[in-house]
Amino acid sequence: MLIVVVGSLAMLTVGCDRIAGKVKAPASPADEMARQAELLLGEGKKQEAKAAYQQIIAEYPDYKNIEMVQEALYRLNMDIIFSNMQTPQTVMHEVLAGDTLGKISKKYGVTMELIKICNGMKTDTVRLGQKLRIWTGKFTLHADKSQNILMLKSGDEIMKIYHVSTGANNSTPAGTFKIATKLENPVWFKDTGAVIPPESPQNVLGSRWMGFDNKGYGIHGTVDPDKIGQQVTAGCIRMRNEEVEELFKIIPLGTEVVIVD
Repeated sequence: MLIVVVGSLAMLTVGCDRIAGKVKAPASPADEMARQAELLLGEGKKQEAKAAYQQIIAEYPDYKNIEMVQEALYRLNMDIIFSNMQTPQTVMHEVLAGDTLGKISKKYGVTMELIKICNGMKTDTVRLGQKLRIWTGKFTLHADKSQNILMLKSGDEIMKIYHVSTGANNSTPAGTFKIATKLENPVWFKDTGAVIPPESPQNVLGSRWMGFDNKGYGIHGTVDPDKIGQQVTAGCIRMRNEEVEELFKIIPLGTEVVIVD
């Protein structure tokens, strides 16, 4: 049924909105859920918003804005990881006599930097009786060379997917490795014997290095972000500097890295 109000542009329709003669399709269930997630975020209800995004991805994989939903979920996951909010993957640790930040980080398998960020700490000093929010979900990394992506997982949950570069001619090794070294602003020692300092624009390692227990291979930053997403490296996994710096704060030594063809 169509009702026309004479002398006015307003027109009412059943099943859709009509504005100036143009039909606007009704919102889909996924649209409504995405809108609800944004409202929840605005109210500070991050866990509820996260659940809404996860439901969209699970139930509506063909949703026209699915990539935007995924990116929103990844941003929210990072926000939660670096926050002080309680989640099923966190505990509160009360500092005991003899505790140090290093001991606490080793106990829970989490980086000192992440503990400091989550608890608003400016120094490495902890106080007796201080309560610290600690992330306890085990982080792992999973790289897919065919798609040039690197997934950060906590337990079985994908927390974020990064676009990366991998080795030319399939030179990035497949297999399971561990993070054995971590360096900020690394020096690059070339095969020729040349030493390239961190500040040099020729230092291909960028701002961070996370080396595998397979010598010579690792994850690092870049001085050429335009080539992210391509198979162009000498075998390492290359990331944008701001993203490898984010990951560096999260990933402790010993983290498992799984690389597949």
